[in-house]
Amino acid sequence: MTGVVAYDREDAGAPPSLVPDYRSTVLRSPRQPLVRIPATLTETSGPTGHWERLMVGPSGIDMTTQHPGAPQGQRIVVSGRVLDDRGRPVPNTVIEIWQANAAGRYVHSADTWDAPLDPNFTGAGRVVTDAEGRYRYVTIRPGAYPWGNHKNAWRPGHIHLSLLGPAFATRLVTQMYFPDDPLIEIDPIANAVPMPYRQRMVGRFDIDTSVPAWALGYLFDIVLKGRDETPFEPDAGDDHDH
Repeated sequence: MTGVVAYDREDAGAPPSLVPDYRSTVLRSPRQPLVRIPATLTETSGPTGHWERLMVGPSGIDMTTQHPGAPQGQRIVVSGRVLDDRGRPVPNTVIEIWQANAAGRYVHSADTWDAPLDPNFTGAGRVVTDAEGRYRYVTIRPGAYPWGNHKNAWRPGHIHLSLLGPAFATRLVTQMYFPDDPLIEIDPIANAVPMPYRQRMVGRFDIDTSVPAWALGYLFDIVLKGRDETPFEPDAGDDHDH
């Protein structure tokens, strides 16, 4: 294959494809070295002129007002910036958000455990960074839930984030965890990212982002590539990561 070169992971914080404790990677991880295929116009171009239809800028989106009533759970505000490896803001970047509800249940047919669904919470949203790379959204803190990876396995509460770059092939999928969650230390997915890089996926409580008598606030900056890049999420398995 002309022009194909070996693909190298650029940061020790990037999780390996094979993490035996995360069982689904045993079946799905590649057994041969990855290769980088030269990009063509298909991979380097994407939609333009459509982001203005989405919620743009620091005002963000409120995922707690998408239904007639208020959802159950602790209301939170998550804000931060998307930056490149030199600390420069990355504007006009689409961030897709999805999560479980306060009881740890996803609105998805594959999620069949007996935690209640919340008729006032879908757990999905979308926001676009402003000219300074800032974003903000309101949601509820997601609950932990069991998964079938091993006996008595529970996933820590987390929010999924997918960032769409300027081209169809430029996408980062990651998770934001919460700083006071003891399940992070025993979660095979989180632990696929070695320390200290794992801390890049943990949001930081911020009293100034909190809204008095209304919501707790968390900061979560997302860095694309470079020494401080946000580790991407390992391939999703039976984790309801749909």
